[in-house]
Amino acid sequence: MADQSFQPTLSQLRAFVAVAEHRHFGTAAARLKVSQPTLSQALASLEQGLGVQLVERSTRKVLMTTAGSQLLDRARATLEAADGFTVAASGLGGGLSGPLRLGLIPTVAPYVLPALLPALRREYPALEPFIVEDRTERLLASLRSGAIEAAVLALPTEESGVVDLPLYSEDFVLIVPSGHPLDGRTDLTLSALVDQPILLLDEGHCLRDQTLDLCRSVDAVPAAGDTRATSLATVVQCVAGGLGVTLVPRSAVAVETAKGNLGVAEFADPKPGRTMGLVYRASSARAEEYGAIAALISSVGAGLHA
Repeated sequence: MADQSFQPTLSQLRAFVAVAEHRHFGTAAARLKVSQPTLSQALASLEQGLGVQLVERSTRKVLMTTAGSQLLDRARATLEAADGFTVAASGLGGGLSGPLRLGLIPTVAPYVLPALLPALRREYPALEPFIVEDRTERLLASLRSGAIEAAVLALPTEESGVVDLPLYSEDFVLIVPSGHPLDGRTDLTLSALVDQPILLLDEGHCLRDQTLDLCRSVDAVPAAGDTRATSLATVVQCVAGGLGVTLVPRSAVAVETAKGNLGVAEFADPKPGRTMGLVYRASSARAEEYGAIAALISSVGAGLHA
């Protein structure tokens, strides 16, 4: 039976939401930056205080109980309200201030951050940005659990409960080995991908999915083999080594081709590409602030893909 005087702590609710989102205690603990025993104790204390079991634990998986499923949205709403209270208090001094945990996908972070972080310090000196680089699916999970406040992702996210603010659009460019027959071309069509050994990022990267969609549209088949890479820099170096060709966003071209032995080929209109956006929870109290940050990221992005 529940203790009627019991008041859950925010740490307990965050532990519950994180476990519910990730269905894995180790992953949930890592997302909240706490030890697994600490997270387990917080959840156990919450269940004891409420008098109900929220999750079923086993050595292989975590399952939500009926009670846990019914209470999950209320736990999220409570955390949103608490975060909103803190944000409102931090904003009473005027202007953007306080902590901001910002997620970015790996095909954006290395190219945007060198210009974005100095711009944030210059325009909003009271803001405390914390950067999380991860794949789209994991960033969305972190956004839902409250581990981050906003994320820079490729649109559309097709995620419920979030707001997508378009930032900028950029073309895809084909990176080839220096001296390749396509090197220097500016009139490619997607059919140029046919019969090319196209190298891909590892599973989970949105750029991989976007490249596969383009390949399917012209019946092109990516390169076969065991080459796998988790970073765009590694894929590009495989191109330089003669293992194939790859598609990269225009914002990455200057950085990735500076290492030599690489050529660039561009597509004719309509050029394939992607639209980047700033994504945040629809229930957030910082909508106005995110709009200002989005405008700054748009300005930075425009300079990178021009």
